[in-house]
Amino acid sequence: MTRKFSLDAAAREQLERARRESGRSAVTLVGGHEQVLRQTVIALTAGTGLQEHVTAGEATLQVLRGRVTLTAGDDNWEGRSGDLLIVPGGPHSLSATEDAAVVLTVARPAGPR
Repeated sequence: MTRKFSLDAAAREQLERARRESGRSAVTLVGGHEQVLRQTVIALTAGTGLQEHVTAGEATLQVLRGRVTLTAGDDNWEGRSGDLLIVPGGPHSLSATEDAAVVLTVARPAGPR
């Protein structure tokens, strides 16, 4: 199992893929849906995003490149390269105001799945 990843390379690769395909791309680097911890690099081209959803567990977004807007109800948080956003527990969405790549970190509650 790989123990080291280049976030810069993952961001670059996923952005290139997003630009060629549907405007978004993602790769999970650590963990998965069956694990407590999951870290995923998500790339979005300007104007694309993730529709409103709820994340199972605590989550953060680290902006690697570009600019994004995290929205929950009437609240919005702008994120740009170097920012860390705490994802709210309820329904939220994410949109790219310019081509962007983020690391989504999710820590699910431990216990039976």
